[in-house]
Amino acid sequence: MSDALKITFLGTGTSQGIPVIGSNHPVCTSNDPKDKRLRTSALVSWKDYNYAIDCGPDFRQQMLSNRVMKLDGILFTHEHSDHTAGLDDIRPFFFRQGDVPIYAHKRVADSLRRRFDYIFADENRYPGAPAVAVNLIDKDHNFSIGGLEIIPIEASHNRINVLGFRIKDFTYLTDVKTITEEEIQKVKKSKVLVINALRLEPHHSHFNLKEALAFIDEVKPETAYLTHISHMLGFHEEVEKNLPKNVHVAYDNLTITV
Repeated sequence: MSDALKITFLGTGTSQGIPVIGSNHPVCTSNDPKDKRLRTSALVSWKDYNYAIDCGPDFRQQMLSNRVMKLDGILFTHEHSDHTAGLDDIRPFFFRQGDVPIYAHKRVADSLRRRFDYIFADENRYPGAPAVAVNLIDKDHNFSIGGLEIIPIEASHNRINVLGFRIKDFTYLTDVKTITEEEIQKVKKSKVLVINALRLEPHHSHFNLKEALAFIDEVKPETAYLTHISHMLGFHEEVEKNLPKNVHVAYDNLTITV
């Protein structure tokens, strides 16, 4: 299989998804399938490897929709539920493959251990529970998966730090509000950048559209895709046509090659 990276946007929505439960907002009632967004996650594939970035509450549906038959590991950006709540749904992969490798900051791994204690149990494991192989990561140490070097990139998500990932010429960042100059240097010269753009109005823990576009202008990727989108950003089609030519609104099940 090809050495090129194939990126599948498993979900591109914010923590409530789109449509939001009980909402009559026009974007939530849109008939455009691109306005339907599961919680943000991505699948990065090369050769015969498949690695997910995050594992939110829609993980099962995302795996089925994209016919993912094998999962080599999960890279976690941070511990919030919309990025981690689907961890139990790794069971079919565990039954076929054994312990599923996860890559997470110690703080994130500790959170997962508290919330999914039965997955992390060393003894007296509950029958049928999945298991993981924990790999601790941080912004100061690159690591390798599937023969590729991964560069962790730290950003601030209000009160906590999150990790993004650079894989070759592809960089994935989500839930970013601020980022230091040192970490920005890791992003520069990316061919493809994925970055969060929550809505039009400012937000305390996420880039809004203006901030995302300013960041894209600063790091200058060849192409950028917006993700972690709420219904308050607007209709997919309308937002897309008003963006710079090299910036696009990602949508669920979009696939790109880097």
